[in-house]
Amino acid sequence: MADDEPRVLGNRYEITKAIARGGMARVYLARDRSLDRPVAVKELVPEFAADESFVERFRREAQAAANLTHPNIVGVYDWGTQDSTYFIIMEFVDGPVLSKVLRDEGPLHPRRAAELASEVAAALGFAHSRGVVHRDVKPGNVILTSSGQAKVTDFGIARAMSAPEENLTQAGSVMGTATYFSPEQAQGLAVDQRSDLYSLGVVLYEMVTGRTPFTGDTPLAIAYKHVQDQPPAPSTLVSGLPAGLEAVIMKLLRKRPEDRYASAEDLRADLRRFLAGQATLAEQERAAAVGTPTSAVAATAGAVAAAELAPEPEADPEPAEDEQSRTGMYLGILVVLLVVLAGVLFWFARSLGDGGKVQVPAVIGLTKDEATSQLNELGFKVLATEEPSDTIEAGRVLSQNPGPGTKLDKAETVKIAVSTGVEKIDVPDVVGKTQDEAVNALSAAGLRAKITTAEDPDAAEGTVASQLPAAGEQVVKDAEVTITISKGKGEEIVPDVEGQPLAAAQQALQDAGFRIGGPKRAASSTVPAGDVISTDPAAGSSVKKGSVVTITVSSGVEQVTVPSVIGQQEATATSTLSARGFDVNVITTPVATSSGKVGRVTAQTPTGGGTAASGSTVTITVGIAAPTTTSTTTTTTTTP
Repeated sequence: MADDEPRVLGNRYEITKAIARGGMARVYLARDRSLDRPVAVKELVPEFAADESFVERFRREAQAAANLTHPNIVGVYDWGTQDSTYFIIMEFVDGPVLSKVLRDEGPLHPRRAAELASEVAAALGFAHSRGVVHRDVKPGNVILTSSGQAKVTDFGIARAMSAPEENLTQAGSVMGTATYFSPEQAQGLAVDQRSDLYSLGVVLYEMVTGRTPFTGDTPLAIAYKHVQDQPPAPSTLVSGLPAGLEAVIMKLLRKRPEDRYASAEDLRADLRRFLAGQATLAEQERAAAVGTPTSAVAATAGAVAAAELAPEPEADPEPAEDEQSRTGMYLGILVVLLVVLAGVLFWFARSLGDGGKVQVPAVIGLTKDEATSQLNELGFKVLATEEPSDTIEAGRVLSQNPGPGTKLDKAETVKIAVSTGVEKIDVPDVVGKTQDEAVNALSAAGLRAKITTAEDPDAAEGTVASQLPAAGEQVVKDAEVTITISKGKGEEIVPDVEGQPLAAAQQALQDAGFRIGGPKRAASSTVPAGDVISTDPAAGSSVKKGSVVTITVSSGVEQVTVPSVIGQQEATATSTLSARGFDVNVITTPVATSSGKVGRVTAQTPTGGGTAASGSTVTITVGIAAPTTTSTTTTTTTTP
């Protein structure tokens, strides 16, 4: 190959440029020559191509991700080998990885972090519903599209929940990233969907604080902290963090899997509550644990978190009993006076500092009219905009700026974003595309494909003949689009008529557009006489309409001529009848020894020359020697 010729994999994927390098693979931007579209190529680096364990991990990634078609999962289209290495063809996502965004921009706004976590949870929930645990959830495996949508990638160490676990502590094994390990991963224990949720909790912690909950000099040191240490509350690192979101994070980071969310969908439901301005279940659990009324949760969560971390003051030596009593009384009076004085000073400072400012109320979740009315009554102006949302119903406020509790002068403006409901997507035109092309196009648009088949004389076999909803119609994200794949011109599936009476079978075949051949007759020990044994072509075959389908009908059990065995020795007679397919029943009858019939057949039923069903019984009578009779002669002597 000349130096200026592009490198091509699989005689199809033309490498354009390198875009990333990981521990075991390089990622390139490439052009799919067959479909003329950009794709991402993940290629195993040569030093690992000879290692069976890495090749198996690579193959597993292709297999696991190829079976997961979801708007929040990077699609896998193909995989193969070339020049002693291995490659995976993936959906090209033109956007940064989340880890780069956090490095460049620092912590995210809590609402944005919750939205991204919800999308990652949607991807994980879909994988979990297919029995797959990701096991390496981290910012480096989350890619953001140009529209800001999160897509999860790298299922290289994913495992089926039912599959046996590898030893995570095995030397040299690469089973995840220690910074985002769940405690059970760090200990080499079995993992399930709750392990992925712990890792997502670490990612969410990092999104809102700009740092991970645990750091260390070595991966082992970090893994140990995941098992033994409690993370600092995020609110101790970032001021103003909403209590509801902090409670969600801390629930995700609980050491025992049973104390976390049971499923990704449960997590998404709590994140939706947070985004709607409602108290999260995690927040309510936390309040119940410390005996705080639910209505006071939002105001006290940060103070509780700080109090949990504050060291207790050392106790002074106890004074004498009388002195202790007097001191306690004086201290009590002093405390009361100080509290009163502090209250007066606080009120006075507030009255001076507020300058007539008014506190902005919480209006998230209210209707537009309710929010506007409440804000106007307090003297604020309102600027309303509209945004789509898959968590807040249309017509209700999904965000406000400034946030609740902020103090503003009257006549200042409060901005509210009102939900227009779930975002609508234009259905792409997939008519005329192959099934794979259509499914990929719908998936890229955030839609799901439902496949049906039908004859269509105007559409090439294997291509989309029609779609519903039609191209250009607007539907909600993740909606189902039915595509009908053409089976070609004039073909039909031969119906299964085996076991049916002849007349019914002939009618079914004629209704399907076939001509009737036969019927042929054949004996059968299992199909009753007059019922269909088989068809040619066989049931399920796809053949042209009007073709001849020949029916074979049962004539019942096969009839066999019974041979005559009278006069034959018993063994010979039995062998003759068995060879014809009959069972033999032997009875005996006494005969004179001199008759020559001892050991020979003297009678049979049925008689020889007739017919009987194959497998039926022929009874033969065999002579045995009659008992010998002893005579006694008496001599009488007469004396003269």
